[in-house]
Amino acid sequence: MATVTVVKFMQRTAEDKLLREQIETLLGAGDGNISNEAELDAEEAAALKGENATTVVEIAAQYGYEFSEEDLLTVVDALEQYHAGTLSEEGFTQLVGVKVPKTLTPVRKLMRFIGRTYLGL
Repeated sequence: MATVTVVKFMQRTAEDKLLREQIETLLGAGDGNISNEAELDAEEAAALKGENATTVVEIAAQYGYEFSEEDLLTVVDALEQYHAGTLSEEGFTQLVGVKVPKTLTPVRKLMRFIGRTYLGL
């Protein structure tokens, strides 16, 4: 499913400074981190759904992520609806094909570290 590829690309913006800067410059809004519903602000979402969608798809392809403008719009709409509370996590999963991407808060980062280090995971 190409929408899964969109989510993976969006998540990469949290990890890849160069990509984040490219997206920020292109959109002219926000900080370029469009990795999840909490990071995707209203201005970034509007810019992604506008005339910038084509260029975002082209940038994504340069990084090895192949999807269409329609796939991008589907994910952005779903993230906006989820953030607004009009779409459940289950609805998001059905629409997009992946679980809602969660931010790694300091507590989650610590729990992940503890789990890997002390539980051998």
